[in-house]
Amino acid sequence: MTTDHINFTFKKLFNYFWIAITGKESEFTSGSIRRAIFMLSIPMILEMLMESIFALVDIAYVSQVSVNAVATIGLTESVVTLIYAVAIGLSMAATAVVSRRIGEKDIQGAKESAVQAIALGILVSLIVGVFGFIYAKEILSIMGAEPDLISEGYGYTQLLLGGNSTIMLLFLINAIFRGAGDASIAMWALVLSNGLNIILDPLFIFGWGPIPEYGVMGAAIATNIGRGTAVLFQLGILFFGWGRIKLAFTDLILNTKVMFNLIRVSLGGIAQFLIGTSSWVFLMRMMSEFGSEVLAGYTIAIRVMLFTLMPSWGMSNAAATLVGQNLGANKPERAETSVWKTGKYNAYFMGLVSVIYLLYAKNIVGWFNATPAVVESGGLCLQIIAAGYIFYAYGMVVTQAFNGSGDTGTPTRINLIAFWAFQLPFAYLAAFYFKLGAMGVFMAITLAEVLLAIISIVLFKKGKWKSFQV
Repeated sequence: MTTDHINFTFKKLFNYFWIAITGKESEFTSGSIRRAIFMLSIPMILEMLMESIFALVDIAYVSQVSVNAVATIGLTESVVTLIYAVAIGLSMAATAVVSRRIGEKDIQGAKESAVQAIALGILVSLIVGVFGFIYAKEILSIMGAEPDLISEGYGYTQLLLGGNSTIMLLFLINAIFRGAGDASIAMWALVLSNGLNIILDPLFIFGWGPIPEYGVMGAAIATNIGRGTAVLFQLGILFFGWGRIKLAFTDLILNTKVMFNLIRVSLGGIAQFLIGTSSWVFLMRMMSEFGSEVLAGYTIAIRVMLFTLMPSWGMSNAAATLVGQNLGANKPERAETSVWKTGKYNAYFMGLVSVIYLLYAKNIVGWFNATPAVVESGGLCLQIIAAGYIFYAYGMVVTQAFNGSGDTGTPTRINLIAFWAFQLPFAYLAAFYFKLGAMGVFMAITLAEVLLAIISIVLFKKGKWKSFQV
């Protein structure tokens, strides 16, 4: 290969990259499937990468406060994942319905769906916010936190749950952008949100000038400010920006038919993620039995794992958008081909990452906390989970493809089998009955994800999702 050819290839890739992050291409139902995957995946990967970078930076700062502070984040976020379940369930419905309307060239229908989704998100977040703010201490206690941990960390829990509307709307509006094919806008919203979080985190955690030292609660303050600012940015784009969906104030009308259609589609998604995330809550409760140091190691390992799972979710979200738009354009075979190609690219990426984690897990965990018990627990967790990464790659893409078609019921049933029927009983028996301790929980996580991937692929090949209507 000549130097000129290499330079040409590099220039071509850079041009594609620039088009992807600036959102200059929005037609994904014709032309090269590989190019469509690239154009959607790049901004979605960068969007998710920003989320995972913030998660790592956040835990790095909080690790300097105390082991209890890290454990507080672990316990709180296991509860916050229940909010994520509702947010992601509604987001899946928004992406599925909006992408289908865009594929059908029905822009007005897409706008109506966007408005109803936002209204639902606001309602749910207000209910959760009031409850979470008032009962923060009780929530930590139920999760098995010791009194000194509750005393130090309840402010973080109170603010994060009380300000959950920023999480809810950030997820939901970005899902609308992705469904419309405007993945670059969703990416820039996350860049703004997490960029602000990274800057504000040390200011509020450790104090600076007139800003007092808030400790772990400062992380929640920074998160709410960062995500709240990003939500204002999103709303500005929706009403005054350049996206494919542009709302006017006259569009802000409740449409019960569209809203109930969204609720119908989202119920499967909400149940799907409630099953998955509630299993994480129970796993975290089991981990709390092994002490704060083991719990802190587990929390750090999960944050590190998210660093690579988030970009993979980016590719999975690209598959969901491609499925929805191509089904709307009556091109089911193109939708299926998009899924298999996306899964293959995701497997390449995850396979490479798994090798790195298997070799350097303890070194990586040690960057965040050098306590021997924390490093031992976190390193073991990361190695065991990384062993199943290639299965995760296909599992994520295929389940998101079901969701993109609007068939959220099939992944819900798969999650029920993999997480409740298998993962939780296996984790309990392995950890406590067979005396494997924390390792038993780690093994349950990996084996459940492998099972999920296998079942998903078998059902996807049957093709019933191609005829699903939303």
